Amino acid sequence: MKNILVLGAAGQIGSELVPYLRKIYGANSVVAAYRSTPLTLEIQEGGPCENLDAMDSKKLFEVVKKHKIDSIINLVAVLSAKGENNPLMAWNINMGSLINSLEVMREVKGAIFTPSSIGAFGPSTPLDNTPQDTIMRPTTIYGISKVAAELWGDYYYLKYGVDARGVRYPGIISNVTLPGGGTTDYAVEIYYEAIKNKRYTCYLKPGTYLDMMYMPDALRACVELMEADPNKLVHRNSFNVTAMSFEPEMIAAEIRKHIPEFEIDYKIDPVKQSIADSWPNYMDQSAAQQEWGWKPEYDLSTMTVDMLNVLSKKLK
Repeated sequence: MKNILVLGAAGQIGSELVPYLRKIYGANSVVAAYRSTPLTLEIQEGGPCENLDAMDSKKLFEVVKKHKIDSIINLVAVLSAKGENNPLMAWNINMGSLINSLEVMREVKGAIFTPSSIGAFGPSTPLDNTPQDTIMRPTTIYGISKVAAELWGDYYYLKYGVDARGVRYPGIISNVTLPGGGTTDYAVEIYYEAIKNKRYTCYLKPGTYLDMMYMPDALRACVELMEADPNKLVHRNSFNVTAMSFEPEMIAAEIRKHIPEFEIDYKIDPVKQSIADSWPNYMDQSAAQQEWGWKPEYDLSTMTVDMLNVLSKKLK
């Protein structure tokens, strides 16, 4: 990657990915694109920015030509729980932004990174040690769009030679940006509530295991995959990646090591619980390890220390 356009730069991943990429590739080589949600001051002042609706294919092409973009990182997505409230809107946005990005990269012979998700799996997928290649019958519009995105990426690579790559992200935990309507949001919210109120009411029941990843690992996975030797890649658009798997009681116990008085109780959200129950407990990520050397740096313990340290200062 040389000149990179990040679509969805104001979102949970984008707001941290843009500064990360600018440190690696240079400030002027990373263009932050946003639509309605404002960019952070750091991003606005740190390099080029464009107000861009990824659904506007003409404007997207103009921005790509203007900045001589060779790689798009497409983070535009309506997430799982929010998508269930308006499935047609979620499908149109998730697919429209993807197809426009693929078409533009076909024109300029560039590369594209589009993250998939554990949401691409469904209740008929093996929940434990979920294989890289397995049955995928998701029951949410978010999951359906992610499966379609994986297939579209493969199609554009095979048909047009577009260098399309992606990972299946687990739940992502950040100390910078609040989550935006996903089923795994509790794993971020719990740290804020632990510091502010010493109590958290969880919408998922005890024993609900889900794959998770700390944001620094998520950012690194994106760059490492995009810089990987294409001759060694077999799967390209659908690498299982994870760093840890835990259920609510485990994260609560880890927090109590630092905040002994912390308490957790439960008020189950049936929609989010049904979504979580259809997702893997933990994924097999051996393909990512073998094909491009993926290895996470954070586990639940080290992530909790860092989250509490950063948020304690932030929430003063």
